Amino acid sequence: MPWYKNNSGKLQIIPLMAINKNHEFEELDGVKCGIVEKNVSPERVSFLKDLLEYNGYTVKVVPTPAPKTPAPPPPPPPPAPDTYTVGVTDYTFNPINAIFGRMLKTKNGHIVTLAYWEQKDNVGNDEVPYYEQ
Repeated sequence: MPWYKNNSGKLQIIPLMAINKNHEFEELDGVKCGIVEKNVSPERVSFLKDLLEYNGYTVKVVPTPAPKTPAPPPPPPPPAPDTYTVGVTDYTFNPINAIFGRMLKTKNGHIVTLAYWEQKDNVGNDEVPYYEQ
C-alpha cells in the first residue's frame, strides 16, 4: 500500500482509489469490477461482452438501477429504458488506457480503435492515428 511521511515525520498510508472519473470500480453481483460503461443498451452490452471476453476479461453485466425519484412525484415517471452496467472482474481495467494503449484486439486481429469501440466503424483501422481522423 502506498505511504508517505507527513509534516511531523510520521508515516501515513494512502488508500487506493480511482485515479479519475474514467477509472471507476464497484461491486457487480458481489464481485469488485472495473466499470467499463454504464446505462448501456442491450445491443451495446452484446458488443462489449463479445469484445472484452475475446480479449480475456471476465465480464459482469447487471441491470442499471432505477433513477431516484423525488419524494412526492407529481405524475408517475415514464418507465426507464432497459439499460445495463458493464464491468470486468479485473478492477484495474481502464477503457481509455485499453483503447489508446492499443491493448484490445478484434476477433479478426485488428487493434481496437476509438471509432471501433464507439461502434462508428465495423473494422478497427489502426493504420490511421485517432488524432488524424
